[in-house]
Amino acid sequence: MTAPYLSVQSVVKDFQSHRALDHVSFEIPASTVFGLVGPNGAGKTTLIRIINQITAPDNGTVLLNGRAIELSDTARIGYLPEERGLYKKMKVLEQIVYFGQLKDLSRMESLDRALKWMKRFGIEDWRNKKIEELSKGMQQKIQFIITVLHEPDLIILDEPFSGFDPVNTKLIKEEIQRQKERGATIIFSTHRMESIEEICDHVGMIHKSRKVLEGRVDEVRKSYSREQMELEFKGEPDGLNYIPGSLTDMGEGRKRVVVTLEGTTTRDLLRTWNERVELFSFSEKLPSMEEIFIEKVKEGDHE
Repeated sequence: MTAPYLSVQSVVKDFQSHRALDHVSFEIPASTVFGLVGPNGAGKTTLIRIINQITAPDNGTVLLNGRAIELSDTARIGYLPEERGLYKKMKVLEQIVYFGQLKDLSRMESLDRALKWMKRFGIEDWRNKKIEELSKGMQQKIQFIITVLHEPDLIILDEPFSGFDPVNTKLIKEEIQRQKERGATIIFSTHRMESIEEICDHVGMIHKSRKVLEGRVDEVRKSYSREQMELEFKGEPDGLNYIPGSLTDMGEGRKRVVVTLEGTTTRDLLRTWNERVELFSFSEKLPSMEEIFIEKVKEGDHE
Protein backbone atom coordinates (compact mmCIF):
# COMPACT_ATOMS: atom_id res chain seq x y z
CA MET A 1 0.00 0.00 0.00
CA THR A 2 1.31 3.44 -0.97
CA ALA A 3 2.19 5.63 2.00
CA PRO A 4 -0.16 8.62 2.48
CA TYR A 5 1.09 12.05 1.45
CA LEU A 6 0.01 13.51 4.80
CA SER A 7 -0.40 11.41 7.94
CA VAL A 8 -1.83 12.83 11.16
CA GLN A 9 -0.91 10.40 13.94
CA SER A 10 -2.65 10.48 17.31
CA VAL A 11 -2.44 14.26 17.66
CA VAL A 12 -3.34 15.78 21.02
CA LYS A 13 -3.73 19.50 21.73
CA ASP A 14 -4.82 21.11 25.02
CA PHE A 15 -5.67 24.74 25.71
CA GLN A 16 -5.75 25.29 29.48
CA SER A 17 -8.62 23.06 30.68
CA HIS A 18 -9.99 22.34 27.19
CA ARG A 19 -8.80 19.45 25.00
CA ALA A 20 -9.11 20.65 21.42
CA LEU A 21 -7.83 17.44 19.80
CA ASP A 22 -7.95 14.04 21.45
CA HIS A 23 -5.67 11.51 19.70
CA VAL A 24 -6.86 12.46 16.21
CA SER A 25 -5.46 10.47 13.27
CA PHE A 26 -6.06 10.88 9.53
CA GLU A 27 -4.34 9.64 6.39
CA ILE A 28 -4.58 11.82 3.30
CA PRO A 29 -3.49 10.38 -0.08
CA ALA A 30 -1.55 12.49 -2.56
CA SER A 31 -3.38 14.44 -5.28
CA THR A 32 -6.78 14.11 -3.64
CA VAL A 33 -9.33 16.47 -2.08
CA PHE A 34 -9.84 15.60 1.58
CA GLY A 35 -12.97 17.04 3.18
CA LEU A 36 -12.47 17.93 6.85
CA VAL A 37 -15.86 18.35 8.53
CA GLY A 38 -17.30 18.76 11.98
CA PRO A 39 -19.50 21.10 14.04
CA ASN A 40 -18.22 24.45 15.25
CA GLY A 41 -15.65 23.96 17.99
CA ALA A 42 -14.92 20.36 17.01
CA GLY A 43 -11.19 20.98 16.53
CA LYS A 44 -10.89 21.39 12.74
CA THR A 45 -9.16 24.76 12.79
CA THR A 46 -6.77 23.62 15.54
CA LEU A 47 -5.75 20.64 13.39
CA ILE A 48 -5.27 22.89 10.36
CA ARG A 49 -3.07 25.24 12.37
CA ILE A 50 -0.94 22.31 13.51
CA ILE A 51 -0.50 21.03 9.95
CA ASN A 52 0.41 24.55 8.85
CA GLN A 53 3.02 24.86 11.65
CA ILE A 54 1.25 27.80 13.30
CA THR A 55 1.04 25.84 16.54
CA ALA A 56 2.51 22.54 17.73
CA PRO A 57 0.73 19.45 19.06
CA ASP A 58 1.19 18.48 22.71
CA ASN A 59 1.47 14.88 21.61
CA GLY A 60 1.41 12.92 18.37
CA THR A 61 2.97 13.85 15.07
CA VAL A 62 2.23 14.94 11.50
CA LEU A 63 4.16 13.24 8.71
CA LEU A 64 4.62 14.72 5.25
CA ASN A 65 5.80 12.20 2.67
CA GLY A 66 6.81 9.85 5.48
CA ARG A 67 8.83 12.30 7.60
CA ALA A 68 7.93 14.70 10.38
CA ILE A 69 6.65 17.98 8.96
CA GLU A 70 8.94 20.96 9.51
CA LEU A 71 8.57 24.73 9.49
CA SER A 72 10.43 24.91 6.16
CA ASP A 73 7.66 22.82 4.57
CA THR A 74 5.26 25.77 4.83
CA ALA A 75 6.94 27.23 1.73
CA ARG A 76 5.12 24.49 -0.22
CA ILE A 77 1.79 24.97 1.56
CA GLY A 78 -0.98 27.32 0.48
CA TYR A 79 -3.29 28.28 3.34
CA LEU A 80 -6.63 30.05 3.02
CA PRO A 81 -7.76 30.74 6.62
CA GLU A 82 -11.39 31.24 7.57
CA GLU A 83 -10.40 34.60 9.05
CA ARG A 84 -8.98 36.35 6.01
CA GLY A 85 -5.77 38.34 6.24
CA LEU A 86 -5.45 41.03 3.58
CA TYR A 87 -3.97 44.50 3.98
CA LYS A 88 -6.95 46.81 3.46
CA LYS A 89 -4.95 49.87 2.31
CA MET A 90 -2.76 47.94 -0.11
CA LYS A 91 -3.54 47.80 -3.84
CA VAL A 92 -4.68 44.47 -5.28
CA LEU A 93 -1.79 43.71 -7.66
CA GLU A 94 0.81 44.99 -5.23
CA GLN A 95 -0.60 42.72 -2.53
CA ILE A 96 -0.66 39.57 -4.65
CA VAL A 97 2.92 40.15 -5.78
CA TYR A 98 4.04 40.79 -2.19
CA PHE A 99 2.57 37.52 -0.91
CA GLY A 100 4.07 35.65 -3.86
CA GLN A 101 7.50 36.93 -2.88
CA LEU A 102 6.91 35.74 0.68
CA LYS A 103 6.56 32.25 -0.83
CA ASP A 104 9.98 32.52 -2.52
CA LEU A 105 8.83 33.68 -5.96
CA SER A 106 10.90 36.40 -7.61
CA ARG A 107 9.13 39.72 -8.10
CA MET A 108 8.91 39.20 -11.88
CA GLU A 109 7.60 35.66 -11.52
CA SER A 110 5.08 36.74 -8.91
CA LEU A 111 3.93 39.65 -11.10
CA ASP A 112 3.57 37.43 -14.16
CA ARG A 113 1.51 34.83 -12.29
CA ALA A 114 -0.60 37.51 -10.59
CA LEU A 115 -1.59 39.06 -13.92
CA LYS A 116 -2.47 35.65 -15.39
CA TRP A 117 -4.65 34.77 -12.39
CA MET A 118 -6.41 38.14 -12.41
CA LYS A 119 -7.20 37.70 -16.09
CA ARG A 120 -8.52 34.18 -15.43
CA PHE A 121 -10.81 35.54 -12.72
CA GLY A 122 -11.84 38.54 -14.82
CA ILE A 123 -10.57 41.09 -12.32
CA GLU A 124 -7.57 42.59 -14.15
CA ASP A 125 -9.28 46.01 -14.20
CA TRP A 126 -9.17 46.04 -10.39
CA ARG A 127 -5.38 45.76 -10.12
CA ASN A 128 -4.91 49.32 -8.78
CA LYS A 129 -7.88 49.30 -6.39
CA LYS A 130 -7.29 49.11 -2.68
CA ILE A 131 -8.57 45.98 -0.93
CA GLU A 132 -10.99 48.06 1.18
CA GLU A 133 -12.67 49.24 -2.04
CA LEU A 134 -13.60 45.69 -3.06
CA SER A 135 -16.66 43.63 -2.22
CA LYS A 136 -16.29 40.68 0.12
CA GLY A 137 -16.54 38.27 -2.81
CA MET A 138 -13.87 40.13 -4.73
CA GLN A 139 -11.58 40.06 -1.69
CA GLN A 140 -12.15 36.33 -1.51
CA LYS A 141 -10.91 35.94 -5.06
CA ILE A 142 -7.75 37.86 -4.20
CA GLN A 143 -7.22 35.66 -1.14
CA PHE A 144 -7.63 32.49 -3.21
CA ILE A 145 -5.13 33.73 -5.81
CA ILE A 146 -2.61 34.43 -3.05
CA THR A 147 -3.16 30.92 -1.68
CA VAL A 148 -2.34 29.12 -4.94
CA LEU A 149 0.00 31.61 -6.65
CA HIS A 150 3.19 29.69 -5.77
CA GLU A 151 1.67 26.37 -6.94
CA PRO A 152 1.86 24.68 -3.54
CA ASP A 153 1.97 20.91 -3.11
CA LEU A 154 -0.46 21.09 -0.19
CA ILE A 155 -3.43 23.48 -0.21
CA ILE A 156 -5.49 24.05 2.94
CA LEU A 157 -8.84 25.77 2.41
CA ASP A 158 -10.89 26.74 5.47
CA GLU A 159 -14.46 27.61 4.41
CA PRO A 160 -13.34 28.83 0.96
CA PHE A 161 -16.87 29.62 -0.27
CA SER A 162 -17.71 32.10 2.47
CA GLY A 163 -18.92 35.33 0.88
CA PHE A 164 -19.31 33.86 -2.63
CA ASP A 165 -22.44 33.88 -4.77
CA PRO A 166 -23.30 30.69 -6.73
CA VAL A 167 -21.42 31.84 -9.85
CA ASN A 168 -18.17 32.49 -8.00
CA THR A 169 -18.62 29.36 -5.88
CA LYS A 170 -18.71 27.36 -9.12
CA LEU A 171 -15.58 29.17 -10.31
CA ILE A 172 -13.63 28.25 -7.17
CA LYS A 173 -14.85 24.64 -7.30
CA GLU A 174 -13.47 24.40 -10.83
CA GLU A 175 -10.16 25.87 -9.68
CA ILE A 176 -9.95 23.36 -6.82
CA GLN A 177 -10.37 20.58 -9.39
CA ARG A 178 -7.64 22.13 -11.54
CA GLN A 179 -5.27 22.24 -8.59
CA LYS A 180 -5.94 18.57 -7.90
CA GLU A 181 -5.27 17.71 -11.56
CA ARG A 182 -2.00 19.66 -11.27
CA GLY A 183 -1.02 17.21 -8.54
CA ALA A 184 -1.77 19.22 -5.41
CA THR A 185 -3.19 17.60 -2.28
CA ILE A 186 -6.07 19.64 -0.88
CA ILE A 187 -7.58 19.78 2.61
CA PHE A 188 -11.01 21.31 2.34
CA SER A 189 -12.67 22.33 5.61
CA THR A 190 -16.33 23.25 5.33
CA HIS A 191 -19.81 23.08 6.85
CA ARG A 192 -21.39 22.68 3.41
CA MET A 193 -21.98 18.94 3.08
CA GLU A 194 -23.14 19.16 -0.53
CA SER A 195 -19.67 20.40 -1.45
CA ILE A 196 -18.12 17.31 0.15
CA GLU A 197 -20.10 15.03 -2.14
CA GLU A 198 -19.39 17.19 -5.17
CA ILE A 199 -15.63 17.76 -4.99
CA CYS A 200 -14.04 15.56 -2.29
CA ASP A 201 -12.52 12.12 -2.75
CA HIS A 202 -12.07 11.42 0.97
CA VAL A 203 -13.73 12.76 4.10
CA GLY A 204 -12.80 12.91 7.77
CA MET A 205 -15.05 14.11 10.56
CA ILE A 206 -14.13 15.46 13.99
CA HIS A 207 -16.70 15.80 16.77
CA LYS A 208 -15.95 16.89 20.31
CA SER A 209 -12.21 16.81 19.59
CA ARG A 210 -12.19 13.20 18.37
CA LYS A 211 -12.23 11.57 14.96
CA VAL A 212 -15.59 9.90 14.40
CA LEU A 213 -15.45 9.08 10.69
CA GLU A 214 -12.92 8.67 7.88
CA GLY A 215 -12.89 7.13 4.41
CA ARG A 216 -13.61 7.59 0.74
CA VAL A 217 -16.79 9.59 0.27
CA ASP A 218 -18.48 6.89 -1.83
CA GLU A 219 -17.51 4.14 0.61
CA VAL A 220 -18.69 6.15 3.62
CA ARG A 221 -22.08 6.71 2.01
CA LYS A 222 -22.39 3.00 1.15
CA SER A 223 -21.46 2.02 4.71
CA TYR A 224 -24.46 4.01 5.97
CA SER A 225 -26.84 2.48 3.44
CA ARG A 226 -30.41 2.21 4.70
CA GLU A 227 -31.45 -0.38 2.10
CA GLN A 228 -33.54 2.10 0.18
CA MET A 229 -34.33 2.22 -3.54
CA GLU A 230 -35.42 5.17 -5.65
CA LEU A 231 -37.98 4.26 -8.34
CA GLU A 232 -39.23 6.31 -11.29
CA PHE A 233 -42.51 5.21 -12.81
CA LYS A 234 -45.84 6.02 -14.43
CA GLY A 235 -49.13 5.00 -12.88
CA GLU A 236 -50.78 5.06 -9.47
CA PRO A 237 -48.89 3.44 -6.57
CA ASP A 238 -52.04 2.83 -4.52
CA GLY A 239 -51.51 -0.09 -2.15
CA LEU A 240 -47.75 -0.09 -2.61
CA ASN A 241 -45.43 0.69 0.28
CA TYR A 242 -43.10 3.67 0.01
CA ILE A 243 -41.62 6.20 2.38
CA PRO A 244 -44.21 8.88 3.26
CA GLY A 245 -43.38 12.25 1.80
CA SER A 246 -41.02 10.84 -0.84
CA LEU A 247 -43.52 10.84 -3.72
CA THR A 248 -42.38 13.45 -6.27
CA ASP A 249 -44.11 14.50 -9.50
CA MET A 250 -41.45 14.59 -12.24
CA GLY A 251 -43.78 15.90 -14.96
CA GLU A 252 -45.13 14.22 -18.10
CA GLY A 253 -46.89 11.65 -15.93
CA ARG A 254 -43.70 10.39 -14.31
CA LYS A 255 -43.29 10.11 -10.56
CA ARG A 256 -40.49 9.20 -8.19
CA VAL A 257 -40.57 7.52 -4.77
CA VAL A 258 -38.16 6.12 -2.22
CA VAL A 259 -38.87 2.57 -1.07
CA THR A 260 -37.37 0.62 1.83
CA LEU A 261 -36.54 -3.02 1.12
CA GLU A 262 -37.67 -4.08 4.63
CA GLY A 263 -36.36 -7.65 4.41
CA THR A 264 -37.34 -8.31 0.81
CA THR A 265 -34.96 -8.55 -2.14
CA THR A 266 -34.55 -5.92 -4.84
CA ARG A 267 -35.85 -8.42 -7.42
CA ASP A 268 -39.05 -9.10 -5.46
CA LEU A 269 -39.61 -5.41 -4.81
CA LEU A 270 -39.28 -4.55 -8.50
CA ARG A 271 -41.57 -7.43 -9.47
CA THR A 272 -44.26 -6.16 -7.09
CA TRP A 273 -44.02 -2.60 -8.39
CA ASN A 274 -43.85 -3.64 -12.04
CA GLU A 275 -47.14 -5.49 -11.67
CA ARG A 276 -48.90 -2.25 -10.66
CA VAL A 277 -47.06 0.56 -12.44
CA GLU A 278 -44.75 1.13 -15.42
CA LEU A 279 -41.18 1.30 -14.13
CA PHE A 280 -38.59 3.44 -15.96
CA SER A 281 -35.61 3.35 -13.63
CA PHE A 282 -34.44 2.27 -10.21
CA SER A 283 -31.29 2.93 -8.21
CA GLU A 284 -29.96 2.53 -4.71
CA LYS A 285 -30.77 5.56 -2.54
CA LEU A 286 -27.70 6.33 -0.44
CA PRO A 287 -27.79 8.80 2.46
CA SER A 288 -26.28 12.20 1.78
CA MET A 289 -23.18 13.37 3.63
CA GLU A 290 -25.41 15.90 5.39
CA GLU A 291 -27.62 13.09 6.74
CA ILE A 292 -24.55 11.14 7.88
CA PHE A 293 -23.09 14.29 9.45
CA ILE A 294 -26.27 14.91 11.46
CA GLU A 295 -26.42 11.25 12.52
CA LYS A 296 -22.83 11.26 13.78
CA VAL A 297 -23.32 14.52 15.68
CA LYS A 298 -26.43 13.13 17.40
CA GLU A 299 -24.55 9.96 18.31
CA GLY A 300 -21.77 12.01 19.85
CA ASP A 301 -24.19 14.23 21.75
CA HIS A 302 -25.84 11.18 23.34
CA GLU A 303 -22.54 9.69 24.53
